[in-house]
Amino acid sequence: MDKIARALEKTTDTKDLFIGTGALKKVPEMFLRLFGKVNAVVVADTNTFEVAGREVCDNLKDAGIIVEKPFIFDDPDLFAEWSYLESLEKYLGTLDAVAVAVGSGVINDLVKLSSFHLGRKYMVAGTAASMDGYTAYGASVTFEGNKQTFDCSAPAGMVLDPAIAAAAPAGMSASGYADLMAKIPAGADWMLAEAAGVETVDEFSFGLVQSGLRESLSKPEAVANGEVKSTELLARGLVMSGFAMQAYHSSRPASGMEHQFSHYWDMEDLHYKGKHVSHGFKVGIGTLVSTACFEYLLGSDLQNADIEKCVESWPDMDTMNRRIESVFQGKPGHKARALEETRAKYVGKDGLRKELSGISGQWPSLKDQISRQIYTFDEVRDSLRKAGAPYEPEMIGITRARLKETFIGIPYMRSRFTVIDAIMGFGLMDNVADYLFGEGGHWKV
Repeated sequence: MDKIARALEKTTDTKDLFIGTGALKKVPEMFLRLFGKVNAVVVADTNTFEVAGREVCDNLKDAGIIVEKPFIFDDPDLFAEWSYLESLEKYLGTLDAVAVAVGSGVINDLVKLSSFHLGRKYMVAGTAASMDGYTAYGASVTFEGNKQTFDCSAPAGMVLDPAIAAAAPAGMSASGYADLMAKIPAGADWMLAEAAGVETVDEFSFGLVQSGLRESLSKPEAVANGEVKSTELLARGLVMSGFAMQAYHSSRPASGMEHQFSHYWDMEDLHYKGKHVSHGFKVGIGTLVSTACFEYLLGSDLQNADIEKCVESWPDMDTMNRRIESVFQGKPGHKARALEETRAKYVGKDGLRKELSGISGQWPSLKDQISRQIYTFDEVRDSLRKAGAPYEPEMIGITRARLKETFIGIPYMRSRFTVIDAIMGFGLMDNVADYLFGEGGHWKV
């Protein structure tokens, strides 16, 4: 049984997938297999409708399926925001039809959440290898100025033609490449969490993401040049990540410290040159920081760390709350989230002793395991550059001072255990901040 078939056995929502040349011709048979003889409605934007949506409509009609008038977003600044969701949901609510999303991340998330609200399934025809959310459970939509992940079912089926994805607008494959590169340190984060006794690695989900990952990342220049085979490998890697998250009912298999940078900047509605910065580009910069943190940790003698000294200096929850108040002055949204997430993962002195002892006691073998898992900082940076993705924070509108400010806030922003929690627990935050942002650091401030 191949990897896709094994993944589909474990997924809760997605039951059919086709990635290959001529994928749009597969839409009608997949639609009928998944939903039966019901009406269809295509949802796209003006670009994706011309690229693939019109053909999807024609193919469905040729198969005898009744196709309602397509819903086409015509706003050139379209993003996954609640007002767009409401307009789509209002239209879909007037129809008795199953939606076929034709597009990439924004279209997919809007159709995913609106279909879920209406109690319906849907399928997607992807037009770019730009992110891993196609087949993931949940949708990222901005609500009241804050980008949030809303629980909702993944698509029942998906098709993607790599030739269409390879010809997508500049930057989309680069964004997907950066998002896929993030799975390297995310995997190491999970290893650390298991050693700390926080969360056991699920071998199936871990394998879905990591198996074949390096091959999918091996030709960044070919991805940048629109080479179809390399784009197909990239798309498969991203879809497998989505399947892993769906099977595990969590983003843990594909998301670690690096994604916290994206979430942080989402809350600040990050724009660069008048446009929203893509998820993958934000994550790519986060991946560079996470990789640098692992390099620092791998150069540390954690086997002989003074755990009792770390435990003694560990703050109680009241002190932690005061720290959060200080770090997030003038940022009430960040502060509220930090207080909630930190409370969810906080451990007292005994809990910290257990976590640090788990890492320290396994450090020689764990260090070797992580060393084999991660790329070097220079390798990540060079690969992002070759793929056409940002490789310096300024390339997404983040100054080095702002990057440092974000780094200082990251430990409090998510309850998931990652490398930043190990750094904080071992009392190394100041050391790592100096390693990153001090004299001779990667981003001297």
